[in-house]
Amino acid sequence: MDKHTKLSVNINKVALIRNSRGSNKPNLLQFAKDCEDFGAQGITVHPRPDERHITYADLDPLMKQNKSEFNIEGNPSPYFIDLVCKIKPHQVTLVPDSDQQLTSDHGWDTKSNLQFLKNTIKTFKDKGIRVSIFVDPEIETISYAKETGADRIELYTGPYAHDFESNPEKAIEPYLLAANHANQLELGINAGHDLDLLNLNYFYKNIPNLLEVSIGHALISDALYFGIHNTIRMYLNRLHPDYAP
Repeated sequence: MDKHTKLSVNINKVALIRNSRGSNKPNLLQFAKDCEDFGAQGITVHPRPDERHITYADLDPLMKQNKSEFNIEGNPSPYFIDLVCKIKPHQVTLVPDSDQQLTSDHGWDTKSNLQFLKNTIKTFKDKGIRVSIFVDPEIETISYAKETGADRIELYTGPYAHDFESNPEKAIEPYLLAANHANQLELGINAGHDLDLLNLNYFYKNIPNLLEVSIGHALISDALYFGIHNTIRMYLNRLHPDYAP
């Protein structure tokens, strides 16, 4: 089991607060820098077509100041593809969102979208960008994800988070099967969506070779109570093999 899972902080909600007043407060660039200084090993953003939080204009400045790993998530529209190829983040995560979707709530149908994903992923990899695709924890889906040429999958952990409190063992079961299959196929494993201080450590301890978790909403919400420095430290503790709840 990989003991060096990276924490990537999704800063969408910080941008949402900034945009609500039409100013630069909070300062998104400074916040991203502080997250890195406080121990985060990556910054994640997910721009959407309506630019309700992260704007397309945010991407280049964030990339230029980034000291860790910059991950851009999004639906690979032609505009998104062109922009990401120009910015060249360390990683792009492809998510099958519709334009008006509130938040990501399902992964790719990798079988039906196989050729589209192959073509898109080749475009990014030709630019030297690592590619991850957002998927549900299903064996067939992951098998076709391998055929797309992706470097990694990001497991959609919404259902895990929903079921965790009532039955952790049942909640983790499909993810463990999915992770074992991905490991057999030599696909890297990321994870994200609704992971938080309560469920993160259990997921980390049970998923072999978990490379990265991307956490935004819960982490920023916790920061309202604990402060961002303390919150990042608390999340990093959950990604440590000696952490005991």
